Amino acid sequence: MVDDVADLAERRRVARGRCTRWLPGHGDIRPAAWLAETAAAATEPDLDRYGEGGEVAALEREVCELLGTEAAAFMPSGVMAQQAALRSWVERSTTDAVAVHALSHFVLHELDALPQLHRLRVQHLTHEPRPATAADLDAIPGPLAAVSIELPLRDAGYLLPTWEELLVLSERARSRGVPLHLDGARLWESQPCYGRPLAEIASLADSVYVSFYKGLGGLAGAALAGPADLVAQARRWRLRHGGTLFTLLPYAVAARHGLATRLPRMPAYFARARELAAGLAALDGVRVLPQPPHTNAFRVFVDVPPDRLEEATVRVMETEGVALAHGWRAAEVPGWAMTELTVGDATLEWAVAEQVAAVRELVSAASR
Repeated sequence: MVDDVADLAERRRVARGRCTRWLPGHGDIRPAAWLAETAAAATEPDLDRYGEGGEVAALEREVCELLGTEAAAFMPSGVMAQQAALRSWVERSTTDAVAVHALSHFVLHELDALPQLHRLRVQHLTHEPRPATAADLDAIPGPLAAVSIELPLRDAGYLLPTWEELLVLSERARSRGVPLHLDGARLWESQPCYGRPLAEIASLADSVYVSFYKGLGGLAGAALAGPADLVAQARRWRLRHGGTLFTLLPYAVAARHGLATRLPRMPAYFARARELAAGLAALDGVRVLPQPPHTNAFRVFVDVPPDRLEEATVRVMETEGVALAHGWRAAEVPGWAMTELTVGDATLEWAVAEQVAAVRELVSAASR
């Protein structure tokens, strides 16, 4: 069984290089082409030194303008940016307690970094697969150094709170004197659903993290934005984490290129996600979550075992050069498979009707 899985993974790897059409994301960009595109996008004449000046400074100015914040600091990773943010808020507080969702990136994907590295006491707003609310914050007694919410909550299915819920939570945090931090890993992707300027969304929080490599398609990296003194404090934690590299040039250039080229496409990604999700949800044996999607990403559930669906997906890649999913895994319902589908440039390159028909045929082939 293990050998079969390894063989299928190798087949997928080989077939990936032959695919010419992709349903998810921005498709498969070859390393040489990616680097060439990045090099061509550079505009600043000076090289940054340890994250100061050049393309990095230009990127930080652009983030401040977009989010309406006093300052922003580029970080090599979102993990670093977020830990720096919460640690900096704790250093200003009389408590070491912070409140986060139990399904947040902090809890599920960082190996307990907050308590292990920073000795923070982590309180859970909720364990339920839904966005946190003001009532969840009310249920946590005592002082808090910060509260963080993730927009969207990826591990619950890319769910967003309503604008009204977000307003109430922001107001409640401020009435308690608790800084609100936005885990905006996909804030760019969330904006079309709210239909409000990025700066208006960011104004509800005291600090904001944004990512450059997800929907924007950058090489890597993130930014922490907020008050100038907090950002300066976070820069010290960037240095302590080893994030002040000799130059951050390629990451900053790719991030600026993403802001210039893909940020304006976010409304189109969002509209296509809703159209595609509606088409897929109409297929027998297929469900999507949420319906309609809150961002350009959503989950797809299929009433077929994941190993059979993965085999059929790889076969389509091999025979037709079409990649319909990045991979399938077992859903919580026995016998069902699940994948996450993110709409990007590659998704927009072919018609929704063709995409739905391709998934219908895939499900049919896997069911036989």
